[in-house]
Amino acid sequence: MYPRLTINLQKLKNNLDAVAEITKKQGGCSLMIVTKALCADPEMIDLVSRHPAVDFMADSRTRNLKTYAGKAKERGKQTVLLRIPMECELKETVAFADISFNSEPETLKLLNEEAGRQEKTHKVVLMIDLGDLREGIFYQNETEIFAAAELVLKLEHLELYGIAVNLTCYGAIIPKHDNLSLLCQWAEKIENKFGIRLQMISGGNSSSIYLIERGELPEKINNLRLGESFLLGNDTAYGTKLPGTTDDALILEAQIVELKEKPSLPVGEVGVDAFGQKPHYEDRGIIKRAIIAIGRQDTDPDSMEPLDKGVDILGASSDHMILDVTKSEIPYKVGDIVSFKLGYGGMLACATSPYVEKGYLGS
Repeated sequence: MYPRLTINLQKLKNNLDAVAEITKKQGGCSLMIVTKALCADPEMIDLVSRHPAVDFMADSRTRNLKTYAGKAKERGKQTVLLRIPMECELKETVAFADISFNSEPETLKLLNEEAGRQEKTHKVVLMIDLGDLREGIFYQNETEIFAAAELVLKLEHLELYGIAVNLTCYGAIIPKHDNLSLLCQWAEKIENKFGIRLQMISGGNSSSIYLIERGELPEKINNLRLGESFLLGNDTAYGTKLPGTTDDALILEAQIVELKEKPSLPVGEVGVDAFGQKPHYEDRGIIKRAIIAIGRQDTDPDSMEPLDKGVDILGASSDHMILDVTKSEIPYKVGDIVSFKLGYGGMLACATSPYVEKGYLGS
């Protein structure tokens, strides 16, 4: 059935081997693989949990962690909740995550109470905001950072496992030696003030891995959290391909439901489309237009690249995507399949949509 997201497991394993080589052997960091972009797909989870280089498996949703926490534990992987836990999911957080990322004192207190009820010690990583302005205690607020660390150390059922930063995802701030050195300085301050040793200083996600190749990752950083670099082979700071990786482990296939020659410019007054946007159209004359049975409900047209270089994506509504196939050397007909490589947004949407089937290659 189509549309279908085909996952090449052998290529994913090759990508995982490659990022593990960079992260662990070259960078001396532990490896946390983030599973959220494929919604903790069971075949991908099996691959990751079996890989000897993976130390942690992480997701932003407790529902996903619940599906694989037992398998991860059996195979020696610690599970991590990346998103700050909601109060309504603290029971699941303690049950299925060995570690969670946190920044709010009240949440920490409630997390401690829940860990006590479950007779567990829950590990906490404090988030420090170095300027990307997503989650974390702002790095200039010394009082708040020390207070949060002290609170975790005092709470009976929590362990202060480390500190971490997130960059690039919201503010698009690129990790550099200078800003990541601030995280290292905070690790040293916390360790010196409280006489402890933090187990994890996590220097970010797939946008930080390029620093290893440049020899610019601060020495005290000892963990990276990798999702897109593993799945798509990307260094997300500058969009370059990482050595040994491929960007076509995930292929979206969709079926043509209409194929007609029509004008390239709509006829009449242009208003707004179904998503409230006023579109711009290029006059290409009369073109051969294919409609494929997928749309914005299932994917991101701006995050797709046709494998056939003679195909252009013109736009999409919720469940139709319009292609210009005029220049293609393939004699398309109704019922034929058009294939696409995906960027992060397209991959995330396809993996989330219940209308996109999944298929697998390799093992």
